[in-house]
Formats: sequence, C-alpha cells, structure tokens
Amino acid sequence: MNLLLWRHATTNEPEDGQEPVLSSRGRRQAALVAAWLQSKLPADYSVLVSPTLRTQQTARALTDEFELCEETGPVATPASILSAVSWPDQRGTTIVVGHQPTLGHVASFLLFGSEVPVSIKKGALWWIASRDREDRLQNVLRAVITPDLL
Repeated sequence: MNLLLWRHATTNEPEDGQEPVLSSRGRRQAALVAAWLQSKLPADYSVLVSPTLRTQQTARALTDEFELCEETGPVATPASILSAVSWPDQRGTTIVVGHQPTLGHVASFLLFGSEVPVSIKKGALWWIASRDREDRLQNVLRAVITPDLL
C-alpha cells in the first residue's frame, strides 16, 4: 500500500467565526504539490479528506474526486486515520489530506514505531509505502515533498 499524507496548505487568518481558507500562497503550494503528484501517481488512487474547507481546497488542486472523511478531521487520531485507510491491508494508493499534529504522529508511528512529535510543514506531502520483504512487513519513506522545494 502507498499512503500519502498531505497537510493542508497555508491559510489566511480567519475572520470572526469564519473557517480558515487557503491564502494565495496556500493555493500556490497546493498547486505545486498537485502538479508533482500528477506525474507520480498511478491511474487508480483514492483521496480521503478532512471535512474542513482548507483541506478540501488543498485536495481540489489535485482532483474533485475525493471522499470527505471525519476520521481524518482536526480531532483525528493516528488510529482513526490508519483504520480509515485500512493500513496496511488495503492495496493501492490512498492520499489523506489532513492536519498537524495527527499526520506527523501517523508518519512517526509508521516509520519509527511510536508517536513522537514530527512536524509536517503546511502544504507538504509524505509518501510512505508498506511492502513485504522476507515475510516481514516494512514501511518505507518514499518521498517528502515541500512546496518550497518544487
């Protein structure tokens, strides 16, 4: 399985009572990462998106074909995200567009075996793959992409 953890891009400071939305910088960040992804993704992939506006705007830079998923929302846990994507049993590629610190905790759990503080920058994407080697499941960090590197 390929699991891509994509943190929502930079937002404007919200007006009173309004939900944060992507800033012009955030829209550029999302577009850069989406363009990189379009050249790397297989034809068949799924996208699970937190129900917040900023995550939906980030995902739309790549596709309008995504599923809103409470299990990836602002109060998600690593366990809820991994359950939502059926890690590691699901085959194929799934992109989760979500929030810090949960995405960082998911990455650290998969790569290091514990939930330690790992910061994923706004707009950045971490690509983690599971594979079987010598009858043992391994998690491999395939890529870390930040918008400022593109």
